[in-house]
Amino acid sequence: MQGLVVRFKSPQPRQREESENYFMCIDEKHERQRLGSLSDEPTVDLSIIVPAYNEEERLPVLLKDIRAYVTARRQREPQFSYELIIMDDGSRDKTVDVAMDFARTHKMRELKAVRHVINRGKGGAVTQGIMCSLGRYIMFCDADGATRFSDIDALLVQAKECAVDSRVVAIGSRNNQALSDTVVERSHIRAFLQWGFHTYVTILGVRGVRDTQCGFKLFSREAAMRIFPNMHVERFIFDVEILLLARYHHIPVVEVPVNWHEVAGSKMSIVRDSIQMALDLLAVRLNYMLGNWKISNAAID
Repeated sequence: MQGLVVRFKSPQPRQREESENYFMCIDEKHERQRLGSLSDEPTVDLSIIVPAYNEEERLPVLLKDIRAYVTARRQREPQFSYELIIMDDGSRDKTVDVAMDFARTHKMRELKAVRHVINRGKGGAVTQGIMCSLGRYIMFCDADGATRFSDIDALLVQAKECAVDSRVVAIGSRNNQALSDTVVERSHIRAFLQWGFHTYVTILGVRGVRDTQCGFKLFSREAAMRIFPNMHVERFIFDVEILLLARYHHIPVVEVPVNWHEVAGSKMSIVRDSIQMALDLLAVRLNYMLGNWKISNAAID
């Protein structure tokens, strides 16, 4: 049984296509530019990674939320700098066009759009985005705008307080509302399945985190440099691999309550993908336990 799971469920990330090394922006002279690297020195305060697959309808809500946040923050901190990387994961709709139109309309030169030739999955899109980010802090958020973007301030506060040797992971949590004034709105079936998945994750050894799957996570650059070069998973279970790698590197992980509401239009099938995630998680644990996947102890050069 173990051998079958490892053989058929072990992720095999593909190499980038040449065109995937470039991004689009609204720079009039250089609309197509080569991506940076996580190994480069940081040039902005914050990198925002948004994995997007067929999100032409839901993406504008998030973009408006992000724009409102960065505008307000620049009023408080005029020197604040950021980049917004839209990782289009092989969409068949106008996701990139919507993003670029938004950038042109609002003169948002910080927005970069990257097209994947072939769909990788959410985890692959997040990993590829983070591997080319230039922020001192790096975060990813779901394209549906389910989490209030300004809640990132709470993650940043906790990250700075809990960092050890400049390494920290701060994750949004939909399960700590009793400790805060945040609000979570979700269906009963989703809440039940999340409880069941959390129990399964705990049994397989990922303890101490109440909400592994919230798509709102923040990393110091130093933490990202140790976690993401070691990533294998490109589908939904990638969040758990992030936490496993953080624990391996003794990187503090802090949960922060966030405001979240369920948004229609999810690409995830609750039943089918829950089964898929359970098998993927078992494969991840077995690959690490059996030594099939090696972890580099050094940050990328």
